Amino acid sequence: MQSLKIVSRLIPDVRSGKKQHTIRWREEKIIPGPMQYVNADDDTDTFVVQVTKVKTMKLFTVACYLGKLEEWPDDVLLRGMREHYPDIRLDSEVAVIHHLVPLT
Repeated sequence: MQSLKIVSRLIPDVRSGKKQHTIRWREEKIIPGPMQYVNADDDTDTFVVQVTKVKTMKLFTVACYLGKLEEWPDDVLLRGMREHYPDIRLDSEVAVIHHLVPLT
């Protein structure tokens, strides 16, 4: 099964359904279907979501695409993404992975 690591601070929002997407750069290709999230701090903490679609785009278009322009101006989005990907740029091509609430 395809899988991705996720930082532990985001897990509650994914599990509750508040967060139903992730933005990835230069990671394993993800396709629609089941996907396992693995807690980056605890490999035994996992859960499965159903990926519904994956859109590839430049990072600078992500905030508009997700309807988060006010929350994520370019500098905020870039700073947040650089916590995980220090070399990412606004013109880097990323994958926006959409998923449903975790399967039980």
